[in-house]
Amino acid sequence: MDAKLLDILVCPITKGPLVYDRDKQELISRSARLAYPIRDGIPVMLEEEARPLTDAELARPA
Repeated sequence: MDAKLLDILVCPITKGPLVYDRDKQELISRSARLAYPIRDGIPVMLEEEARPLTDAELARPA
């Protein structure tokens, strides 16, 4: 994930920051409790494509 792109991307729902999860290839919005997938290097920033985060995932430090 390009660091410059990550700097300008925000959660489309909360407009809050995103955290890149390299292992899962996702962008995490803790405030929206959603994980947006990255497919073929392209972030899919659609709410209907995001998966809900579990309480355990939210408890992990960012």
